[in-house]
Amino acid sequence: MGKLSTGAMFAPNYIENKLKFFPHIKEAVVFGAGRDRVCAFVNIDLGSVGNWAERRGIPYSGYTDLASKPEVYELVRGCVDQVNAELAAEPGLADSQVHRFLILHKELDPDDDELTRTRKVRRGFIAEKYGVLIDALYAGRDVQHIETLVKFEDGRSGIVAADLRIADANVVPAAVPAAA
Repeated sequence: MGKLSTGAMFAPNYIENKLKFFPHIKEAVVFGAGRDRVCAFVNIDLGSVGNWAERRGIPYSGYTDLASKPEVYELVRGCVDQVNAELAAEPGLADSQVHRFLILHKELDPDDDELTRTRKVRRGFIAEKYGVLIDALYAGRDVQHIETLVKFEDGRSGIVAADLRIADANVVPAAVPAAA
């Protein structure tokens, strides 16, 4: 648990788990502690979103290409918007709705120290490694270039680079309690 700079309650694990409930979202990392609003990184599930794209005739060459497709951003926006609607209806959590998000250009990976071996998010490490992306989310940018060092299964290293699109989510007005 944490708090936004506004004093509102912020429960990152709760929001991340709500996002990961969707079959198209493999992983989510939300930020907001000490900030005025919540923003998120999303990893799509390559199998689920790949099948979805193939059924719609959307060609792609791999994770990075698929993650950058406008149609995939709209698919993920729908998931984020649904979570926001649910948060708006929960007392004390309406202020922790996701305002902006991006789809990461690579899957979070234990080999890259982004996840533990049991696949738990290493939030502090991710915040440091992808600080430029967090800054872009909060600065209101629409696109941010990123180059990331990755480790391959055979021990080699390489760079994955991309221009990531940053999208706004629909924030829902807080539910007003019914009068008694």
